[in-house]
Amino acid sequence: MTKEDVNFEVQAALAWHDDDVNATIATLLEDIRHLRQQLVLTESAMSRGMTRGWKPMLERR
Repeated sequence: MTKEDVNFEVQAALAWHDDDVNATIATLLEDIRHLRQQLVLTESAMSRGMTRGWKPMLERR
């Protein structure tokens, strides 16, 4: 992803929230929380054989 792509996405997120930075950040944090919960559920439901030993991580490296 290029810097221009990221900038476009930032501007789109801000526009969605009428340029309210706090509302934009709050929505993104809620999205992160939701996706982490989904990842935990997925991890508990999938078998090791299905992923050939790969295990999802909650933190970015």
